[in-house]
Amino acid sequence: MNKFHSNYIITMKDIVREGNDILHRPTLEVMVPPPEEDKETLTSMMNFLKNSQDPILSKKYKLRGGVGLSANQIGLNKRMFVAYFTDEMGKEHEYTLINPKIISHSVSMIYLPPSEGCLSVDRDINGFVPRYERIKVKGFNLEGEEIILKLNGYSSIVIQHEIDHLNGIMFYERINKENPFKLPENCKSLY
Repeated sequence: MNKFHSNYIITMKDIVREGNDILHRPTLEVMVPPPEEDKETLTSMMNFLKNSQDPILSKKYKLRGGVGLSANQIGLNKRMFVAYFTDEMGKEHEYTLINPKIISHSVSMIYLPPSEGCLSVDRDINGFVPRYERIKVKGFNLEGEEIILKLNGYSSIVIQHEIDHLNGIMFYERINKENPFKLPENCKSLY
């Protein structure tokens, strides 16, 4: 029985924190089309993101603002995530992706100054996280239909961060160990 049914309100107590083994191993693929239980979990996860960005609800439930949430961040070994955010052009994005894979990417890279954040990380981390400027992602939606997304800029950064989660990679593992502010040659700031 899944506790993350569509009416369940995910709060910070449900978020797995860094150090937990589930965040450091690749997740398992989900059946397509997804079973009802997974659909309900994804709906609950999306509700969390929307609640976390609502000033009244985030205060009521003591939520940290989030733009993406992967299943392993709530303790489920499943290759699926949700993302809800507004990009640098002011366009709203809402994605529910099952079994996502990056199928192509640009050579050019970007980073988010001053760094990235994560709901599973309760500390400030300094350093630049180089990401592909443009990506093409293949996955499945809630109905089990294949979708292909072409993303760039902030959208590309958010989706790569979530796919990294599904692959057992934390964002700070991409920061240069010797010099946290050193970047590859082909990398520029998003802003």
